[in-house]
Amino acid sequence: MTAKQMAASMLGIVLILSAGARAETPQSASSAPPDRVRSFKFVYHANIPVSNRSAKKFEAWIPLPREDAFQQVRDLKIETPVHFEIVDQGSNGNRVAHLEALAPLPASVPVTMTFAATRREEAADMVRAARDLPEPTDGPLAEYLEPNRLVPLTGRIAQVSANLSETNITSLQQARVDYEYVTSIMKYDKSGTGWGRGDALYACDVRHGNCTDFHSLFIGLARTRGIPARFTIGFPIGSAASGDVPGYHCWAEFYAGGVWVPVDASEASKHPNRHEYYFGHLDAARVAFTMGRDLVLKPPQNGAPLNYLIYPYAEIDGAPVPQKEIKTKFSYADVEK
Repeated sequence: MTAKQMAASMLGIVLILSAGARAETPQSASSAPPDRVRSFKFVYHANIPVSNRSAKKFEAWIPLPREDAFQQVRDLKIETPVHFEIVDQGSNGNRVAHLEALAPLPASVPVTMTFAATRREEAADMVRAARDLPEPTDGPLAEYLEPNRLVPLTGRIAQVSANLSETNITSLQQARVDYEYVTSIMKYDKSGTGWGRGDALYACDVRHGNCTDFHSLFIGLARTRGIPARFTIGFPIGSAASGDVPGYHCWAEFYAGGVWVPVDASEASKHPNRHEYYFGHLDAARVAFTMGRDLVLKPPQNGAPLNYLIYPYAEIDGAPVPQKEIKTKFSYADVEK
C-alpha cells in the first residue's frame, strides 16, 4: 500500500468515527482502565560530578514540575549544598532550579527535589476540535508551527506529509490521519543506536524508537500542514502504589478548532487496546515537567540550545557535563486524594 492509499484508508476511518461510529472503548478492551486521577509524592535525585576540581564555576539547571489545569503541585522542596534560585523560563510555563557555585568546588553536587502532585486525566473537547476553523499562523501559536533542529519541515518530512494530505478535511481529521500513520509504521523499540533523540527523520526512515521519536514524527507531519503542535516531557507513574521510575516519558498536543488535543502515540503503540483513547486523552499516570525543544535557558547556558530538558543540565566553566556522568534516580509513592 502506498502512502497515498494509506492516507485514504486512514481518512475513511476518521470520517466513520466523526460520523458517530463507536470504537471499542479502553474500559471494555482492558481490565485496567486508564487512571483518571493520581495523587502521589515524587522524588527527583541527581548527583552531578565535578571532574575539574580547579574549575572556577559550576552551574546546573534542574527542571521543575509544571503547574497547569491538569497538574497541581504542592510542598516543593529542593535540597542541595550549593546556592540555587527558582527561575521562571518565560514561556510555556517552564521553570528550573538554577544551581551555582564558585571555587573551591566540591567533588560532586547532589540535589534532591521532592514534591506532591495531583494529576488529572486530560480529555479534549472533541466537538470543538472538529470545527473547521482556520488555524492561526502567528501570535502565541507561531512557535508551534516552526521547525526544530531535529524536526525539519522540509525534505523527507514534507514529502511524507504531502502523501498523507487530503483536501477538504478539518485539522482534526488531518491530525487523525497523521496519528494513524505514525502508530501504524512505528514500533516501540529501543534497540540499536539513534533512538531517543526525537529525530523525526530517524523515526520516518528507521521506523522504531521511543516516545521522543514517535512524537517528533507526529509533530513534524502536523506542522507541515499548518497545524500547531507542541511537545511535553515528564515521567510515567507506574500502576503499582509506589516504585522507581526508570526514565522519562513524553507526549504531544495539536491545535484544532480552537482547542489543544493531546496525543500519546507511543503508548498507543504499546497498548493497542487504548489506540482510540490516546487520540484526545492523556491518562493521569504521568507527571509533566518541561514543554518545548531547542531550549535556551534562563540564565542562559553557554552551550547549544537543549534538545529537551528532563534530566539535569550542568556546566563547569561553561563546558557541558556529559549527561552519562550525571547519576539520577526517580521514584514515586501514591497518597490519598
